[in-house]
Amino acid sequence: MSDFTHGFWPIYISVITVASIVGTWVFLRSQTTRKLAPGEKPELMEHTWDGDLRDLNNPLPRWWLGLFYGTLVFAVAYLLLWPGLGNFAGVLGWTSSNAYEAEVKAAEAKFQPVYAGFMKQDIASVAADPEARAIGRNLFLTYCSQCHGSDATGARGFPNLTDHDWLYGGDPDTIVATLTGGRSGIMPALGEALGPQGTKEVANHVLSLSGRKHDAALAAAGKVKFAENCAACHMPDGTGMQALGAPNLTDKVWLYGGSEATIIETVTKGRNGVMPAMTQTLGTTSNKEAKLHLLAAYVYGLSQKQ
Repeated sequence: MSDFTHGFWPIYISVITVASIVGTWVFLRSQTTRKLAPGEKPELMEHTWDGDLRDLNNPLPRWWLGLFYGTLVFAVAYLLLWPGLGNFAGVLGWTSSNAYEAEVKAAEAKFQPVYAGFMKQDIASVAADPEARAIGRNLFLTYCSQCHGSDATGARGFPNLTDHDWLYGGDPDTIVATLTGGRSGIMPALGEALGPQGTKEVANHVLSLSGRKHDAALAAAGKVKFAENCAACHMPDGTGMQALGAPNLTDKVWLYGGSEATIIETVTKGRNGVMPAMTQTLGTTSNKEAKLHLLAAYVYGLSQKQ
């Protein structure tokens, strides 16, 4: 990346820009013929078609040339006023970051009264407010839909937020904690400890926990290995532990898939799931706390519709 931030590049860009403007002006001058004197006939070029169609070297209309030269004047004026010549910021001192910050401040000032009203309400009340849901949905689409989908139903490795299955808990306080600090779920790789046969046995035991098709003999052998290697997080009965984000293995909800092959892959290689902290994603705006409040209310409301 340092190759593209070297001091050479601003100079290079400036030289190319100036050379292009000057070169265009020189070209226009070189291609502009003198104005014909009264009674003077234009020069006859070499090409003649159909016997009487002649190519004459008539000068371009002055208004046409004026348009070309006008673009050059505009380019010079623009480069003097705004950024365009390497590191030169322009006479006006405009920058995209300053423009963005000004827009953010204006938006914050506009929405501050609205946010203040919602901050006085608990999350359950905010989740029931149509205006709050509309704002929360916009926030969700901006910051969360890339992983959880625009409809919040999730994808492989990304939880569905519209059901009642929660890795860490779905009460308002827990959702706020998840959004604020993020989550980091780690499923250790047990392939070396269990071996191929042991992994297959544990996988079949896991399948049996949710009533899925499995090999009874393998599942029976895997029950002991599950108790020794998995029960500390998933509990002996496989119902999981929300404090650790360890999923419930007795239901029909699977984050990465519930086939035997997928479960074997999970047990063998482990899984690493990361939910980023929204406090970092939302930036340093003064309304960040209110945005978290509205976003948490929207997410909470998604699962309350069922």
